[in-house]
Amino acid sequence: MNFFLRTRIFNRKFSTAIKNVKSSKQTNLSVIPSHRFDNINYTNEPILQYRPLSKELGDLERALVQLQCECAEIPIVVGGKTYKTDKEHYQVLPHKHCHKLAKYYHADEKMLQEAIEAAVEAQRKWDFTNYNTRFKIWEKAAYLMATKYRPQLVAATMLGQSKTIYQAEIDAAAELIDFTRLNAQFCKKLLNYRPTSADILVTQNHFLLRGLGGFVAAISPFNFTAIGGNLAYTPALMGNAVLWKPADTAILSSWLIFKIMKEAGVPDGVVNFVPSDGPTFGKVITTSSELAGVNFTGSVPTFKRIWKMVSENLDVYKNFPRLSGECGGKNYHFVHPSADVDTVIAATIRSAFEYSGQKCSACSRLFVPTSLWESKIRKPLCEKTDRLILGDVSDYKTFLAAVIDEKALKRISAYIIAAKSNPRCHIIAGGKVFDSCGYFIEPTILLLSDINDVLLKEEIFGPVLSVYVYKDTEIEKTIDLIGSTTPYALTGSVFATDENFIKSCLWNFRHTAGNFYINDKSTGAVVGQQPFGGGKMSGTNDKPGSPFYLLRWTSPLAIKETFVPQHDIYYPYMGVNTE
Repeated sequence: MNFFLRTRIFNRKFSTAIKNVKSSKQTNLSVIPSHRFDNINYTNEPILQYRPLSKELGDLERALVQLQCECAEIPIVVGGKTYKTDKEHYQVLPHKHCHKLAKYYHADEKMLQEAIEAAVEAQRKWDFTNYNTRFKIWEKAAYLMATKYRPQLVAATMLGQSKTIYQAEIDAAAELIDFTRLNAQFCKKLLNYRPTSADILVTQNHFLLRGLGGFVAAISPFNFTAIGGNLAYTPALMGNAVLWKPADTAILSSWLIFKIMKEAGVPDGVVNFVPSDGPTFGKVITTSSELAGVNFTGSVPTFKRIWKMVSENLDVYKNFPRLSGECGGKNYHFVHPSADVDTVIAATIRSAFEYSGQKCSACSRLFVPTSLWESKIRKPLCEKTDRLILGDVSDYKTFLAAVIDEKALKRISAYIIAAKSNPRCHIIAGGKVFDSCGYFIEPTILLLSDINDVLLKEEIFGPVLSVYVYKDTEIEKTIDLIGSTTPYALTGSVFATDENFIKSCLWNFRHTAGNFYINDKSTGAVVGQQPFGGGKMSGTNDKPGSPFYLLRWTSPLAIKETFVPQHDIYYPYMGVNTE
C-alpha cells in the first residue's frame, strides 16, 4: 500500500472514531473526578481592639484568670491515644517565672517510633479523604478559633509567651485564623489548575495533588502561636500526616490548637502531638525510612544539623525528604536623607521592640545618614525608647514584656555585656537586665562605628537595636555593605521621599531581603498579603501565607486520559502496510 493511500485510510479511521465519540450522549468522558471551586475568598480576619468595657476584653480577662488559676496538664498524643512519661516539665510565665502555667511530658524514642507508625498508617487513609471534606474541617476550625476559643488562644499566648494583648491578638487569633482559613482557599485555587488539553473529546489531561507519603516532622518555635499551627496543619491539609514537636515555651497555646483541630474533625493520627527533647526528636525522625519532610522554624545551627542528619541518611529514605526552614534574620531599616523622620522613629521603635524583638522580622540594624542622626533622630529615638513601659502583660500599658526564658536572657545579656566593653560601641538607651521576678531586658540601643562589628552581623533575637551612621556621600557603599556584612536576608525597610531613590532601591536591595518594605516597618507580614520568608541563611523562602507554600507539601500527579482507541503501531509517513 502506498504512503498516500495509507494516510487516507488512517485519517478515515481517526475521523470515524472522533465522530463516534462526538455522537455519544456522554457529556463528561473522563473517569477522573473533577472539581471547580468558585467560592474562593481571601478576606483576612479582623483584628479586635479590646477597648475598655468591650465584650472581647471581658472574655479575655476571664480567660486570663482561669488559665492562671490552674496548671494545665498536657499529655503526649499519638494516634489519638494520650500518654504521660516520667519526663515531667513545666511551662512558666516569662514575666513571672515562679508561676507554673502548664505541666507537660517529653516523648522518648520508643514513643516517637510509635508516633511515626501511627502517622504512616493514618496518612494512607487521610490522603484519600476528599478535599471538600478537608476544607469543611479547616473552615470549622477557623470558626472555632475566631469565636469559642479566641479568648483562650490569646490569653494562653499572653501568659505563656509573654505577649501584650495586641501582639497576642495579631498572632494567636488573626494570623492563626488566616493560616487556617486562607490556606484552604489557596488549596482550592491550586485545585482549579487544569493542564491544557488540545481536544477534550480525544484526550483530557489532569493534575492531582497527593500527600507525600510517610510523615512530615513539624518543629515549631515559641515566638508565634500561629506558626505552630501552620507548620503542623498545612502539610496535613495537603494529605500528609505529621509529628508535631511544639516549643516547650509555647506548649499551652500549641495544645489549644491541637484540641481545636481535633474538635473540628481532624482524624486521629493525622497530627500527633509529641513534645520532646530536640536531639532525641531529631535523631528519631532523620533515621526513619518514612521521613517525607521537615517543616521547621528556629535557629540556623539547628536547621543545619537537621539538614546534615538528613543528608547522612539519604540511602535510608523511601523519598527525598522536603526540607523547609525559616531561620531568622538581621533585619534592617535604611534611612535615606529624604526620609520622613517621625515615620522612621515610630516604625523603628515598633519593629525593634514590640514583643521584645523576638520576631524573626524585628529590626535589628538601623542605618541613618549623618545629616539626620544628630539633628533629628538620635534624641527623640532614645527618649521615646526610654519611655516604653516594660512589665507584666496583664498591665495593658505595657509595651514590651519579658524575653521567653532564662536561656534567652543570658544569651541577649551577653551581647549587652560585650557592647559595654567594646570601644567601637556606645549604649545610648537601655542596657539593664532584671531577672528576680521575670526575664526582663530593657529596650536597648547601641551606636556602633564599625559596620563589620558582630553586633551588626549576628542575630541577637531580643530588644537590642544596633545603629550605624553613614556619610551622606556613601549611600551606595552602605547599601552594598548591608547585604554583604551579614549572612541573613529576611526583611528590610527603606525610608525615603525621593522618588528617584525609591524607584532604584528595589533593585539595589533585592537580594538583602525576602520581604521588603518601603516607608514601613520591617515587621507585620499578613497572610495572603505579604507571604513571608527570606533567602541566604534566613531560610528556604517557601513563602508561608501563599499558595506556593502548599506546593511544598504535595506530590502532584499528572494524568493523560485518552478516549479514542489506538490500534496502529506505525506512523503514516513510514509507508508500512498495516493491513
